[in-house]
Amino acid sequence: MTTTTSDLVLLFLGVLAILLALTTLGEVLRARQGMGEDNPVLETYMTRVHSWWGIVLLVGLALITGRVAVIILFLFASFAALREFLTLTAKRQADHKSLALAFFAVLPLQYLFVWMGWEGLFTVFIPVYAFLLLPIVSALRGDANRYLIRVAETQWALMISVFCLSHVPALMTISFDGVNDRSVLLIGFLVLVVQFGDLLEYFFGRRIGKTKIAPGLSPKTWEGLACGVGSAVLIGALLSWITPFGVFGAMAMAGIASLVGMFGNLVFAAIKRDRGVKDWSHLIPGQGGFVDQLDSVVFAAPIFYHLTQFFWGS
Repeated sequence: MTTTTSDLVLLFLGVLAILLALTTLGEVLRARQGMGEDNPVLETYMTRVHSWWGIVLLVGLALITGRVAVIILFLFASFAALREFLTLTAKRQADHKSLALAFFAVLPLQYLFVWMGWEGLFTVFIPVYAFLLLPIVSALRGDANRYLIRVAETQWALMISVFCLSHVPALMTISFDGVNDRSVLLIGFLVLVVQFGDLLEYFFGRRIGKTKIAPGLSPKTWEGLACGVGSAVLIGALLSWITPFGVFGAMAMAGIASLVGMFGNLVFAAIKRDRGVKDWSHLIPGQGGFVDQLDSVVFAAPIFYHLTQFFWGS
């Protein structure tokens, strides 16, 4: 067993221990409730923890299995997220070809470029080439009804669901001092600091939060955000041993990723409010779909990737 695999197994077991502690905390709080009492905040917290068990198992097994498994996992996640996103948009018959290209050409090509390690392509393919090509395909059908809105929605769907999310497995293409086999550990680092920070932001925000950040969009509070980012920073310090960042660098990267992810969550809340829906889909009972589970990671991934590449990549 290689050092990287050993570290992945150790990290996986550590995360399972944390999830067990969070689950136990929730069950203890449930037990302290009186008979017949219902605490919506606690129930939502427990639902999030339970969904996290599934996410950790999937991502953990993919990381341990290897590079191809990770890319396949996130390709599937992008496909599901793209489908969820486009389900909420307004499309016409003139958009059918561009949508088919988005699903069956743009999406697989983006992940192919990631798998090949072609940074020059996967960092510009969607925001440049797909950005120009797909509107042309729709325009050739001659339907100008809500054309700008239809095109913009498709572009946003691709940017969020495919471009941003593909930067998670793209972390495996970064080498440090000529070695890239440990870059897979950065995926675990990113997902953990962002998702645990998000979970703790929710918990503390409902417990001690008073000042809402955007009252018309989300119940998120500044107090909860501060606690969530602070928790992510501490988790980043504890996980610094799996990164090339060092302790203070890991704390800074964890804080940036968590903060960006939480504001990304607000962006998705605004989109859902505009569409008049509570969740992107009903894939996970009580917790929505893939986009609902990955929204913070989606926003954090490209920034985390480029900062890592710029400051630590060889």
